[in-house]
Amino acid sequence: MVERYKPIRFSSAGVRGLSASATIAINDKVREMWAAGRNVYHLAFGESRWPVHPKIAEALRSNVHKRSYTHALGIPELRRAIAEYYGRRFGIEATPEQVAVGPGSKSLIFAALMALGEEVIVPQPSWVSYGPQAHLLGKPITFVPTRPEENYELELDVLETKIQESRQNWGNPEVFIVNSPKNPTGTMMYPEKAEALAGFARENELMVMSDEIYAFTAFTKIPHISIARFYPEGTVVFGGLSKSLPLGGWRFGTAILPHNTGGNALAKAIENIASNIWTCVTAPVQYAALLAYSGDPDVEEYIGLCTRMHAIRTRFLFQTMVRLGVPCVEPAGAFYVYPSFEKWKDPLAARGVHNDEQLALYLIEKYEVATLPGSAFHGAHDFCLRLSSSYIDAATDDRADALLAAYRADSDPEKFIQNHHPRLQKVAERLGEFVQDLESESAEPERGPRAAAV
Repeated sequence: MVERYKPIRFSSAGVRGLSASATIAINDKVREMWAAGRNVYHLAFGESRWPVHPKIAEALRSNVHKRSYTHALGIPELRRAIAEYYGRRFGIEATPEQVAVGPGSKSLIFAALMALGEEVIVPQPSWVSYGPQAHLLGKPITFVPTRPEENYELELDVLETKIQESRQNWGNPEVFIVNSPKNPTGTMMYPEKAEALAGFARENELMVMSDEIYAFTAFTKIPHISIARFYPEGTVVFGGLSKSLPLGGWRFGTAILPHNTGGNALAKAIENIASNIWTCVTAPVQYAALLAYSGDPDVEEYIGLCTRMHAIRTRFLFQTMVRLGVPCVEPAGAFYVYPSFEKWKDPLAARGVHNDEQLALYLIEKYEVATLPGSAFHGAHDFCLRLSSSYIDAATDDRADALLAAYRADSDPEKFIQNHHPRLQKVAERLGEFVQDLESESAEPERGPRAAAV
């Protein structure tokens, strides 16, 4: 009999079958290993580590006396500034009444999922918390696999098939989550794909939740185009300050809702949820965010500078994968690469590694490299890992400050890596040793059973 936790009793709704966020769990594990004196190369957590811009830091300090509760959806001047900013930056026409702010985009995504629809359509792979949030709300999920050959973009025929399968099984898929640039792959949705998906969503009367938290981190010639440009009446756009400006711990997120009767009703629903759960975003943070969304030239320049540093480090990881012959799609934004080690499944099996979770554990224990398994992101392919470039060589504030100063002194990408990223270079060495070990075993001539060779 299962021992009871008297007098504590748990609800089966939500808690049952739910695990902690994989990204938060691995970050805690790495910190514990560091505290115990162990060396770990941290590629498992996606946190922008650059310093807070001085103007934004001063804006927070100067508003620290703002201690009263605010409107649940945000102070009016901030909602106006966000609407105007998204119009200038991304061509998304919005009014202040369409804007909601919350304690991180994660909270706003949860509130929108609570308010909208019945069944949720989620791509594979995708961010670790979409599925668990739907689980917490007791909502069914239709997972739609994507392929590396298609740059992990949703294929309309596969999407159509999965929706029809759900409907034939008495399902009701209504809420469609998209994410670009994508976590965990770092890939981006091409504008023509966004337009095609918008047309599909409109035809099928789907409600789109577009997670664009990495919109400001795009670093290729592919422009970030929101699906809301093509389907404004049915799209909610989520963003925030945690990736473009390194303010993850400040917990500030945004949502831009459709400008129609349904969007007005959704704003009211989110207001009701917010006022009963988190009340409002921390007041001083809201006033500091006013500067972040003001279009201040110094802040805008800093967003671009942070993105360029992320790009150099992320491309170095990607190029390492290419040099080692590890299949990997090319990232176009964020700070992630998503390699597959499936071609070495036989030598991995000889080491007792039969899936991506065991592979991630093997790398951290034997090569001191912390990664996350693709299955944490609902990945549909075996032996995929997500590697993040955001934490390595910037684990402390002093190191992050030093990297910023170094880049400002000399922005040459090769020198930036070679002169200021010893641990990232060491990661490349460790991964090279790992692949070499696998290759050497794959190259061994076939022989009889191991027992006969002893």
